[in-house]
Amino acid sequence: MIQLHPQFLTPDGKHEYVALPYEEFKEIQSRLEDAEDLLALELARPEDAGKPAISREEMQQRLGMTD
Repeated sequence: MIQLHPQFLTPDGKHEYVALPYEEFKEIQSRLEDAEDLLALELARPEDAGKPAISREEMQQRLGMTD
């Protein structure tokens, strides 16, 4: 879990904006991109959703690409 250190900006006494340290923002952005990529993969091949994947090494072995 990411530990966040938000600063709330409250014009007119209402929370409207949040400021984060830049590194925390970048970490959140990276994790969101990873989640979006994972979702895109799941949606791209719904028939494979939830099935176990195989490693690159196992795929190379199956294809006869080992040294």
